[in-house]
Amino acid sequence: MRNLFLLFFLLLFSHTLFSQTTTFDNVHELRLNKQRQGMLVLGTWALGNMAVGAIRLGHTSGENKAFQQMQIGWGAVNLGIATLGYFSTLKVDPSAWDTFQSVQEHYKIQKILLFNAGLDVGYMLGGAYLMERGKREVKNAERLRGFGRSILIQGAFLFVFDLSLHSILSSDNQKLKPLLTQSSIGFAPNEVHLRLNLSK
Repeated sequence: MRNLFLLFFLLLFSHTLFSQTTTFDNVHELRLNKQRQGMLVLGTWALGNMAVGAIRLGHTSGENKAFQQMQIGWGAVNLGIATLGYFSTLKVDPSAWDTFQSVQEHYKIQKILLFNAGLDVGYMLGGAYLMERGKREVKNAERLRGFGRSILIQGAFLFVFDLSLHSILSSDNQKLKPLLTQSSIGFAPNEVHLRLNLSK
């Protein structure tokens, strides 16, 4: 009878582990899908900047030409980031993570986005500086203003993008809490410890 009782709890425990893994996988798959959508938005923005810049480049001069050149350059960089970001999510296998790794991975991208938002502020300040400098210097003034305007716009877009994606991803943070407080079972010499989470 005692062995049967122990077997029951072992089966319960294995079911709990299976459910927890499946639920963690669902949370991670949802996050990865949102990341992919974010990379598609960034890639679309990049392609749009490159296309418009290439079309207008031959029809402009001076400050506007410098602006379009920088738009194409930033577009190429953003497209590279978006492509790498998108395909890196396809290689992820959340089922290979333990609980600690799952939590780490969940918050890692959020920290990266906040760090990037800080860099975006730097881009905007750098762009504003170039525009102001272009008003005071005769040499390369048009290029400075054109580059500065482009960098300011790109920084502003990336700032909104990074904070928006962070907000979308962090909205799933509460889904981790019930996973980390699920029922569990522990073993000690001549003892079996069972913790049940009865909350919905």
